[in-house]
Amino acid sequence: MVCLLLLLAPVAMHAQSKQELENRKAKLRKEITETNKLLEETTRSQKASLISLQALKKKIAARIELIRTINSEISLTDQLIESATSNIADKERELKELKEEYAKMIYFAYKNQNAYQRMMFVFAADDFNQAYKRLKYMQQYGAYRQQQAELIVEKRKELEVKKQQLEEEKNNKKRLLGNEVNERKSLDNEQNEQITLFNSLKNTEKKLQSDLKAKQQAEAKLNKAIEDIVRREIEAARKRAEAAGKKNVTTANALTMTPEAARLSSDFASNKGKLPWPVEQGVITSTFGEHPHPVLAGIKTKNNGIDINTNKGAVARSLFEGEVTGVVVIPGANKAVIIRHGEYLTVYSNLADVMVRMGEKVSTKQPLGVVYYNAEESKSEIHLEIWQNINKLDPSAWLFMRN
Repeated sequence: MVCLLLLLAPVAMHAQSKQELENRKAKLRKEITETNKLLEETTRSQKASLISLQALKKKIAARIELIRTINSEISLTDQLIESATSNIADKERELKELKEEYAKMIYFAYKNQNAYQRMMFVFAADDFNQAYKRLKYMQQYGAYRQQQAELIVEKRKELEVKKQQLEEEKNNKKRLLGNEVNERKSLDNEQNEQITLFNSLKNTEKKLQSDLKAKQQAEAKLNKAIEDIVRREIEAARKRAEAAGKKNVTTANALTMTPEAARLSSDFASNKGKLPWPVEQGVITSTFGEHPHPVLAGIKTKNNGIDINTNKGAVARSLFEGEVTGVVVIPGANKAVIIRHGEYLTVYSNLADVMVRMGEKVSTKQPLGVVYYNAEESKSEIHLEIWQNINKLDPSAWLFMRN
């Protein structure tokens, strides 16, 4: 049994790896398709835009990863072909040996086919026991010969199955190689498109610098609004806890002093990596942290959250149940909704309209507002942040990575 499991293990491992690669390919192709849809919207504008460049970069990165995945599949297929070829050689050798052995038995049977000779072989025994053993030997020899004939048929069938599997893997490799060629052609086109767009944007450096300054000012105002709300809530929670006779109340634990807040914080934390997206469809075009500006040389930008490019008319929705703790208007960032989940906050900004009000309890995926649509650049983009008290967290680590 153990030997059988050891023999089957490489097959199972290959099957699992193949399935994983197929899943990864499907995921990347879906991401490329969604990015294409969003690029179609942004390219309706006659103006070159940063969002188009960022979406194109995202698509190129996904395309490169897709090509890597296809190459991994080709390598795995090569291993399967090599294994199948080796297996076929073993099966053919076994079949040859069985046929040779069976031929010898047939020859022996032919030489001793005379019933009189077989009877004389039994009666020529020295005693009864020997005669009995010779009779049993003749019977067992006949049965064994039949088994060998059946085994040859079985081995021949196994060999045909292996040859068919080998043919399938060879055809699969041809298909993968064709896919790789097509994906490389698409990649070349996208990289040329990226160069053209980049050069076009380079000619608008003054406007880019002006837009960046305005965006940074809007982000600073949003950041201050969030910090003010967090500090105000921490202070109010601290006073309530102290009035209720709670001991050792600090800035770090003030927002989790009630059983409800502690449960909500725990539930939110336990769903890390499983939270729904703030919009139904979209592609992350700007990630958390500090990054070089995509066009302006020597300039770095800092993102306190992530930016998601979505479709026109997209509705923002809550990542988790909680309470609306802020609805603010930020010049340059439109409207923002802030929801508290115990000690955690989720922030949804660049909304044109808001559907919730201060103090309202919201549920997971509840609509919060409509994402602002920039008609000049034909883009809809939502900015998402996650805070734990006054610490900013990377939202990508909290969302379910469907793309």
